[in-house]
Amino acid sequence: MSAGRIELVERVDERDEVLGVVDRGEAIRRGWLHRIATVVCRDLGGRVLVHRRPDDASRFPGHLNWMLGGATEVGESYEDAAARELAEELGVRVRPRFVFKYRCAGAISPYWLGLHEVVVTEPVAPDSSEIAWHDWLTEAELVDVVRDRAFVPDAREAFDRYRALNR
Repeated sequence: MSAGRIELVERVDERDEVLGVVDRGEAIRRGWLHRIATVVCRDLGGRVLVHRRPDDASRFPGHLNWMLGGATEVGESYEDAAARELAEELGVRVRPRFVFKYRCAGAISPYWLGLHEVVVTEPVAPDSSEIAWHDWLTEAELVDVVRDRAFVPDAREAFDRYRALNR
């Protein structure tokens, strides 16, 4: 998403029900809830894909993350948005599995986060405008990386919730 372009999203309420269509930038400025779909990618060995955002990214430049994703488009389900983001950012066309959603306070603004996961069996082709670097880490390695100060703050909470669910 280039700066200055309008990105339409659905403004939602505390129950994740649609209130209307708004510009994402306005939703962020006004602290309005909207929807974000994310994907956790694992390889056949169970390792998790971790990536660093480009230094010129509009949100969290140079930060590490263990999820791919972005805002759901108007009329788009979390699952469809997760699949679209996976294809756009990693070049992988697989249907992610929904895991959970929760209301995230957000470091920039509040939103509903839908977390999905997928096992990636094909080579990845990261979009350099979204991913500056990537690697597959074991869960133990990821636990250390998540605590790094250069890790996307909202992704820490999602990681903690994900781990609690899988214990």
